[in-house]
Formats: sequence, C-alpha cells, structure tokens
Amino acid sequence: QVQLVESGGGLVQPGGSLRLSCAASGRSFSTYAMGWFRQAPGKEREYVGGISVGGTRTNYADSVKGRFTISRDNAKNTMYLQMNSLNSEDTAVYYCAADSRDFRYTNYGRWNYWGQGTRVTVSS
Repeated sequence: QVQLVESGGGLVQPGGSLRLSCAASGRSFSTYAMGWFRQAPGKEREYVGGISVGGTRTNYADSVKGRFTISRDNAKNTMYLQMNSLNSEDTAVYYCAADSRDFRYTNYGRWNYWGQGTRVTVSS
C-alpha cells in the first residue's frame, strides 16, 4: 500500500506555469506506475498523464500534450507535474494516483491509490 499527498496547487494567471508534487510513503514508491488526473467542477475525473515505474516512459492526454511534463524521482519518493502555458480549461483539482500495473490506464477506476488532490485555478 502507498499513501500519496499532492502539493503545489494555487492561483495562476493564464499563460503561466505551475509545478505540482506528489509525495509517496508506505510501500516502495519505485514499484508503482504513477499518474495524474484532474477533475473540474461538474465534470468527470480525467486522465492527464502517467509515468512508468522507472520514469523512462510517459503518456499524456491530448489536451495537455506539449504543455505538461510528468517526471519522478524514485530516490525522493516523489512525482512531479510541470504545467506550462496554462489556460482556464486547466482549472481543476489535480490528483495523483498509483498502480502496480500500467501508467497508461486512462480510466480512473483502474487506479488503486489516490491522493487528496490539490486545487489549480487559472484566472486573471
């Protein structure tokens, strides 16, 4: 089992950048594929992207491809989401997730462990 805690959310202007972190504790972080999801008000939770166990492979939703970058530091038990060129449609609560199977799962129901979320608001 792994416990996840997100941080780094906040208010940012359109066009700005923000970096989210997901700190893990419990069972070995380096054995889990990791992912980021987000949920905007009134919408379903959607896949943002994922990263493989070793950090060498990533996958992104089309809506964030080229703007967001996922990375991880297994020595620090932490995953990151670097978000650039933010716009109002990126406003959401962002969640990190862990799973022992595949970082490419886009269905949130297939991920086993979740953080509590961190809110990102893009507004002028």
